[in-house]
Amino acid sequence: MSKDLSSQDKNQAGGTDFLALFKSKFYGVLKWHQLDHIWDVVKADSDEEWYIYETDKTVPEKPMLEKDLITYIEKIDLSLRAEHKEDYCGIVYADNLEKPNFIKVFDPKGLGSSCSIAKTPPLPKWTITKSKPQNLQVKDKPENQPKRWLGKLFSK
Repeated sequence: MSKDLSSQDKNQAGGTDFLALFKSKFYGVLKWHQLDHIWDVVKADSDEEWYIYETDKTVPEKPMLEKDLITYIEKIDLSLRAEHKEDYCGIVYADNLEKPNFIKVFDPKGLGSSCSIAKTPPLPKWTITKSKPQNLQVKDKPENQPKRWLGKLFSK
């Protein structure tokens, strides 16, 4: 009998990596009660290996301890509700709304304009995942850096 591998099993088996999962399909958590359900599922699965990666900090090497995971989720939730004073959520995305393995949480203060098309879309503030995270910070490539021709002209 063949068994489908979950995202976690594929990641542990080397079949799918964090970046591939990060770029895969996600569903928007539009209502606050949907977010409550997502948090309930994560808390119920807190004995599994979950990573919380705050994308402007160092990539975690180890999964969160169960009690730390629950505390951190509660802090994220309080922060979202305090800073995103809307009657809808809309700033959290999950790979599966019923049993998520990968969650992206965007910073309400750093969303920018929803009608603009960015070459590089904003990173989520946090990823909450069963896959070991990889660095998401993009370093400016030389072609993306401003040209300093004026400085070179006057430095001679």
